[in-house]
Amino acid sequence: MWQDWQACCIVLLMKPKIVFEDNDLVVVDKPAGMVVNRAQTTKGQLTLEDWLVQERKILIDRAGIVHRLDKETSGVLVAAKSEAVMKSLQEQFKSRLVKKTYWCLVHGLVVPKEGRINRPISRNPFNRQRFGVFIGGREAETEYQVLSYYHRTGEKFSLLEVRPKTGRTHQIRVHLKSLGFPLVADEWYAGRKTSKKDRVWCPRLFLQALTLELNHPNSSQKLRLKTKLAVDLQAALDKLVKD
Repeated sequence: MWQDWQACCIVLLMKPKIVFEDNDLVVVDKPAGMVVNRAQTTKGQLTLEDWLVQERKILIDRAGIVHRLDKETSGVLVAAKSEAVMKSLQEQFKSRLVKKTYWCLVHGLVVPKEGRINRPISRNPFNRQRFGVFIGGREAETEYQVLSYYHRTGEKFSLLEVRPKTGRTHQIRVHLKSLGFPLVADEWYAGRKTSKKDRVWCPRLFLQALTLELNHPNSSQKLRLKTKLAVDLQAALDKLVKD
């Protein structure tokens, strides 16, 4: 009984929120902890793909999902309801017409307050699950702007608005790490010791997909979808002192 109650609570907590929906597409606010796509390693877990099939009855390939967010990353994500719309959205992503904005909290004081990171990214040859900046990697470009500086028990932090121009795996995490500013609570790129210390006050990776801007596949209307900073990330931010 206790296990069933726990499982029910987890499903309720993991339920995505609908930001926008019409006959052609649905935009959701994916909760942290939910995996986007089904895989051998997700058996027994409710993925976003499963939810879109079960709750929105999207039965096309990958439930219409055309891009992804890491498991611990929350925020806006779009899915198509037909193959034609899916193809149109894929073309927009491929042509870099889709604009994405993220908020993240990183270690250190980022200067200058605005900048562009243009460093190639590829899979780490020494750890195939991770990525890094390597000569010969795929082109990757990220713009950032400092929103605020913070401090806590002698440590300095920067809250950034980040706009990736390309869509490489772990791009934001890898690019900022390469500059010496790893994301707060990033178990893979901030190091185990730092991440463990962060998770005392920040429960998970501090990264949220805040806005998504695209052209509606049928009406060509510009859609700008936005969500709020997740409750758990806002609570973590509230534990810091703003400079």
